[in-house]
Amino acid sequence: MRLLISFAALFLSVILLQLSSSGVGPLDVLSGTVLGFSNGQIGLLGSAHFFGFFIGCWWAPRLMGTVGHSRAFAVFTATGAIGLLAHMLLIDAYAWAAMRVLTGLCIAGSLTVIEAWLQAKATNENRGRTLGIYRMVDTGGQFAAQLMIGVLAPASYASYNLLALLCCAALLPLTLTRLKQPEAQGTPRLRPSLAWRLSPLAALGVLVAGLSGASFRMTGPLYAAQVGLQPNEIGLFLAAVVLGGAFMQLPAGWLADRYDRRWVLIWFSAASIVSCAITVAVPSLGAIGIFIAAALFGATTFPIYSISAAHAHDWARDDQRIELSAALMFCFAAGAIVAPLTTSALITTFGPAALFYFVSAAHVGLIVFGLLRMRRRAPSDTRMPYIWIPRTSFLVGRLFRKSNDD
Repeated sequence: MRLLISFAALFLSVILLQLSSSGVGPLDVLSGTVLGFSNGQIGLLGSAHFFGFFIGCWWAPRLMGTVGHSRAFAVFTATGAIGLLAHMLLIDAYAWAAMRVLTGLCIAGSLTVIEAWLQAKATNENRGRTLGIYRMVDTGGQFAAQLMIGVLAPASYASYNLLALLCCAALLPLTLTRLKQPEAQGTPRLRPSLAWRLSPLAALGVLVAGLSGASFRMTGPLYAAQVGLQPNEIGLFLAAVVLGGAFMQLPAGWLADRYDRRWVLIWFSAASIVSCAITVAVPSLGAIGIFIAAALFGATTFPIYSISAAHAHDWARDDQRIELSAALMFCFAAGAIVAPLTTSALITTFGPAALFYFVSAAHVGLIVFGLLRMRRRAPSDTRMPYIWIPRTSFLVGRLFRKSNDD
């Protein structure tokens, strides 16, 4: 309880940020549909978010070193609030894409500051509990944000204003905390080739995780609307994915720590293909069937990132782990930037089921590549413990490194 109280301000800021940033994606899809945006333009909004997300990951450590943690956090939250408030001032898809760059930059930059703060203040004795609570509040905020979609009116100034207020409110807990601002540390170098050099399979696995997650997160509401779900049901549909992914992390970790992680990754990819097929088949069964299929999709696709990251860290030296985490996040962002544009175009051409055909194709490629890699080399003699890693910032590697070393 004492640990929870000491970090309560940081965790409350995380919840408020997730409520704001995780709510704007589905709201933009519904608003864009009402305003007559094309599927391609709606997909562009999702890609713009992850482009801003990548910029925030890269820029935040450097900005913290220049102006300090608190001021950097204020910069990022202000940027996000501007992006949200400007939506209903300028009704144009390409202007909205620029605004989504700002909101993506906000969430990545703000969470980077919080993770740097947690890393500096957590001790080896409480690090595991700190990370557990952090994962819980991060996922809980995302889950609650999806449920908000049922009450946020599309293309409404009030809806975007509410999200902006939540983003601004995230400033209050962190800036009023009594925790001393930590000293700025060196920033990790971004070397995307490091992930491929250490483990090509892990690099591809993280890329596929970005393709899968961003496809569903940013164009999933478009799919849900086209198969007949109402706005309040779309929120439940998206929440079911988050819930399924959260519940599967413990079994995924148990499997990844006991068996060859390459086989675990391959079988989860195969299960993802099955879940995609089920999701395509169930719309005729009504909303409940769609929700169950969505939870299954989350359960099979969400662990892919953490399994791939664990496999990559099996091949890394201790002094490479932070840069490796940055390289893996780069691979994830690359997939996430490409996916919404691609899936929106496919939905326009082939219908809503094309979203899951695209995800299935990505996982087929991962399975084939995984089988080929298993013929090239044996599993690593060193095995790092599986950890459910939030896909939040480059600095998450620094936060998790000492937990791995304990």
